[in-house]
Amino acid sequence: QVQLVESGGGSVQPGGSLGLSCTASGFTFSTYDMSWYRQVPGKERELVATVTATHTANYADFIKGRFTISRDNVKNTVHLQMNDLKPEDTAVYFCNAMYVPGWGPRRVYWGQGAQVSVSS
Repeated sequence: QVQLVESGGGSVQPGGSLGLSCTASGFTFSTYDMSWYRQVPGKERELVATVTATHTANYADFIKGRFTISRDNVKNTVHLQMNDLKPEDTAVYFCNAMYVPGWGPRRVYWGQGAQVSVSS
């Protein structure tokens, strides 16, 4: 049974920091690209950051060096450290796992989401 369980998040004032963790089970974690997405009501879910199976990290332009994504293939976790948070970072953040085989359909899994709220 595949599970992605997010933890962390919460409320913080502008300029503050928060961390999100996602613990995976039920699939071969090390072979999947792991990402964080976020969504606000009425808007599409948007990609925040990805760390590939080969540990390459990529970020959305709006992050501008404020966030860091990392993974631990021993603990099957992916972490998003968020610094210098802004009110516009307020959203539900989702953990995502994706595997694109050489042929056949891609496999995609989602966590349940974690709320991040930034306000003064």
